[in-house]
Amino acid sequence: MKTSTLPTMLQRFFTDRLSAQLQASPNTIAGYRDTFRLLLRFASERRQRPPTKLLIEDVDSDLIGDFLTHVETVRRNSARSRNTRLAAIRSFYRFVAMNEPGLALHCQRILTMPSKRYVHRTVNFLDRTEMEALLLAPDQSTWVGRRDHAILLVARKRDCVCPN
Repeated sequence: MKTSTLPTMLQRFFTDRLSAQLQASPNTIAGYRDTFRLLLRFASERRQRPPTKLLIEDVDSDLIGDFLTHVETVRRNSARSRNTRLAAIRSFYRFVAMNEPGLALHCQRILTMPSKRYVHRTVNFLDRTEMEALLLAPDQSTWVGRRDHAILLVARKRDCVCPN
C-alpha cells in the first residue's frame, strides 16, 4: 500500500476540495487552517518527527482523541469549539477516504468518533423593558426591518424566560 504524507493530502484538501470544489468561505477555511495548524503541532510532538514527515497513518483515532482532550484541557476550549475542530478533521478524513481507498478503515475509525454533548444556554439577562426596546428597534417600513422584527418575535416566544 502506498503511504501518503499528511502535508500532501492537506494541501490537496485545502486547494482542491475546500477552495475549488466546495467554494468554502474564507472564515471556514481559516477555521480549518487553525485546527490543522494545532493538530500538526500536536502530532509532530507526539510522533517526534517534523510535520513534513508525518503520514496519514500517524494521525490515528487515539492521537485525535488525545488532541481533542488537549484542546479542551490545556487550551481551555469549550465543548462546542472541540466539536468544531472535530468537524474539520472529519471533513478532511472523508476526503482522504475518497481519494485513498486503501486508508478507508483508518479513516472510518476517525469518522466514527462522537461529538461531545454540551448545554445550549438560553439568553436570560434581558428584562421586559430591554426586550421591548429590541422589538421596536427594526425599521418596519423596510423589508429587512419587517424580517428582523419577525425573527425577534419568534426568538422571544421561543426562548423567553423573563417574567410577563
